[in-house]
Amino acid sequence: MLQVPFIRENKDLVITRLAKRNIDATNMIDQVIALDEDRRRIQSNLDNTLAESNTISKEIGNLFKAGKAQEANLLKEKTSLLKESSKQLSEDLNRKSNELNELLYKIPNVPNEIVPAGNTDEDNEEVFKEGDIPVLHDEALPHWELAKKYDIIDFELGNKITGAGFPVYKGKGARLQRALIAYFLDKNTEAGYTEYQLPHLVNEASGFGTGQLPDKEGQMYHVTEDNLYLIPTAEVPGTNIFRDTLLNEGDLPIGITGYTPCFRREAGSYGAHVRGLNRLHQFDKVEILRIEHPTQSYKALDGMVNHVKSILQELKLPYRILRLCGGDLGFTSALTYDFEVFSTAQDRWLEISSISNFETFQANRLKLRFKNADGKNQLAHTLNGSSLALPRVLAGILENYQTKEGIVIPEVLQSYTGFSIID
Repeated sequence: MLQVPFIRENKDLVITRLAKRNIDATNMIDQVIALDEDRRRIQSNLDNTLAESNTISKEIGNLFKAGKAQEANLLKEKTSLLKESSKQLSEDLNRKSNELNELLYKIPNVPNEIVPAGNTDEDNEEVFKEGDIPVLHDEALPHWELAKKYDIIDFELGNKITGAGFPVYKGKGARLQRALIAYFLDKNTEAGYTEYQLPHLVNEASGFGTGQLPDKEGQMYHVTEDNLYLIPTAEVPGTNIFRDTLLNEGDLPIGITGYTPCFRREAGSYGAHVRGLNRLHQFDKVEILRIEHPTQSYKALDGMVNHVKSILQELKLPYRILRLCGGDLGFTSALTYDFEVFSTAQDRWLEISSISNFETFQANRLKLRFKNADGKNQLAHTLNGSSLALPRVLAGILENYQTKEGIVIPEVLQSYTGFSIID
């Protein structure tokens, strides 16, 4: 959530930057400023009314002590009126503050200055590419056909048990999945991230804290009776560890990692581009999160990007990095880099990771602060990234490592799988 003082002091910048998201925010920003002015006016009136009431109460006490009961009783009538007035002002203040917060919840984060303007993913900027695209044999198959051929993933069985988008991993497919999770976690902990096992359901406050609510409410599975939400990513429970927390400056930076299943309704996702593992309702992901000092967060973002690079280099998968344009940028993000792996059998790029800096946007919602060197409370910066999302990494391995003899396991994973080929 944007901070009101920032909006007031940078009105033109906020409107200009939000235009990169193809949003004309002029009216919303004007409403924020007007509501804040109303709130300030009411707060001032309330403060003055309470101060006057306190002054008169002291005067009443002095009058009673002086034996001037009649004068004291006259003033008591005035304090009764002031109490009624302060009650009404308090109600007005709460209502105005709620109106302001409801509006602020609808305004996305301000894009960083280097975010390119654009409408769709076609306007994203490629900033890096690495790895040779393998030349496959003439009988090469897409991963959903390979999964059936080698009996390692059963999409039809998942559809029988639950529905489309809930695959069942079997045999060497399940072991490869488990190997990837263990490998990702090991790489992350070696890089200094602390591993957490996190809840798979969160409450409403957690969803609001990281910005999934109200923005993505329709994409989340909701357990209505308990008012809990299945997590769309480990970002939500992981970042909410620090909700309503005051850290010391010396505590920063903080890095955590965790594996969780992720649940997304993905309403309206149909067609050939979402076949197999390309888009699922339940999938596994290993996440990395950082809590950073504001002066260090973009250096940390670069470090996260380089960390994911190192994983893909070890897996020897061809990949590229995109800087997302304003129209493709997530609601809470100030700057996002997407990693995509090339699927040779499908002849297309598949997104496998998003790494984002949210600056203070989530921290303001979470009330995540640290005490700086001057002893003042300051909002921290939050960052997160996939390291990595498993389905499309697995799809890339199956397709790019296929041979006529079977699917070769990347060398770095063989100590985790216990086998070197799926045949």
